[in-house]
Amino acid sequence: MRENHSMSHHPESKEAAFEVRGVQRLGLWLMGGVIVLWARSMRMRIAEADREALSRCDRPVAMFIWHNRLFIGAELVRRVRGGKPFHGIISASKDGAWLVGFFEMLGIKAIRGSSSWGGREAVNAMIRTAQEGKDLGITPDGPRGPIYEFKPGGLIIARRAKVPLVLLGIEFTWVKQLRSWDRFIIPLPFTTMTVRCRRIRPEDLPSDRGEALAELTAIMTEINGSRH
Repeated sequence: MRENHSMSHHPESKEAAFEVRGVQRLGLWLMGGVIVLWARSMRMRIAEADREALSRCDRPVAMFIWHNRLFIGAELVRRVRGGKPFHGIISASKDGAWLVGFFEMLGIKAIRGSSSWGGREAVNAMIRTAQEGKDLGITPDGPRGPIYEFKPGGLIIARRAKVPLVLLGIEFTWVKQLRSWDRFIIPLPFTTMTVRCRRIRPEDLPSDRGEALAELTAIMTEINGSRH
């Protein structure tokens, strides 16, 4: 999960981040507008306790959403967290530039750098961002899977930055599901999304990393349901 190119954070790298400009950027702007209207057509159900857990903005948080539910992430934050932007790693490559251009239209800020959660640069960039008081957006099973498996990078970031983990679960009544590795979900216009949220302090998780990851995976599985 991104920022205007002139304001993006760049982990130290010998290569400059590729950027989209001109006509290509206009095309992305138009596409982003369509996606915004599409997302805003959806109805939302969320219990009051879950809304309270997600809407708290007294300190920065690390929000976690499965990779195949990225479509609705920015709209959910707009509705429940007042549109407060969140930040995430996007590759400095050409492909990453297209993602930055697209996601910034949706209010997602970019930290350009390695997409590998095992990469020291990516982890340090996210930690610095959280320490600056900014929210993080993390797909714990991204960028390439395995699907629905909470990988260690997000946990490491939350623990080192000392920020709460906000786990998001989203189910839809009607969707189109792609045949990609993550079985990416595209909710149909005017569908209903049911949102669940769990807010966890890093210190409340088991100290053993393997046990903590297993617990986080179990919680994410529970709140996202078994339908998709």
